[in-house]
Amino acid sequence: MITERHAPDLPGRAVIAQRWNRAVFAHWRVDPAHVAPLLPPGTRPDVHDGSAWVGLVPFVLSEFRFLPLPPVPFVGSFTEINVRTYAIDDDGRRGVVFRTLEAEHLAPVLAAHALFGLPYRWARAGVRTEGRRIEYRSRRHGGTRAGTRLRATLGTETVDTPLSRFLTARWGFHERHLGRTIWAANSHEPWPLVAADIDVLDDDLLADAGFPGLAGRAPDSVLAMPAGHPGFITRFSAARGIHPSVR
Repeated sequence: MITERHAPDLPGRAVIAQRWNRAVFAHWRVDPAHVAPLLPPGTRPDVHDGSAWVGLVPFVLSEFRFLPLPPVPFVGSFTEINVRTYAIDDDGRRGVVFRTLEAEHLAPVLAAHALFGLPYRWARAGVRTEGRRIEYRSRRHGGTRAGTRLRATLGTETVDTPLSRFLTARWGFHERHLGRTIWAANSHEPWPLVAADIDVLDDDLLADAGFPGLAGRAPDSVLAMPAGHPGFITRFSAARGIHPSVR
């Protein structure tokens, strides 16, 4: 069970950094047996209250940089929307497994794909805010043109529960890259979270990522960063291969 809100020290020097803000976390319970075949070798579903969890998570990125260099010019702020689930490996590292990541700028997309093999998709994406209401939209370029529209109203009640930590206190991710399963750690300040309500959800991304039917029912958890929060810097270390146990 995840109980620590604070990130451990990175296992090596940070190689990239970026600012995260305006995040919304919409999550659904899923049978772990459905999630297991979608995970990288050497990992298994991480569960809370007997369920695996699948998230639709939009947020805004800015100040993208290859450390120790300054931010990459001309990138600015851009929207990312990911579909994710959660895994644990044989060494007990709990992390995110990204099924898809929609982003509107090619430079960070190509960099993340080269460094980590992350399944980024180039999309037209954007965000609009009005007071405590936030709306994200995206539409993928080419192919299936999968997309999403999510509008939420942010509350003011602070949330810090075992479930909120399980869903957001994730200090790394697992991915299959260049024929092996990797782990890349990240570090940032604890997520500031409030409860939120989904007002509108018109989504193809969940089904495209292997989870048909989820968008047709209400999420089991909706959290968000507070309205007006400036966000925080997240740093990622270089990826390391994991060594699955033989069973």
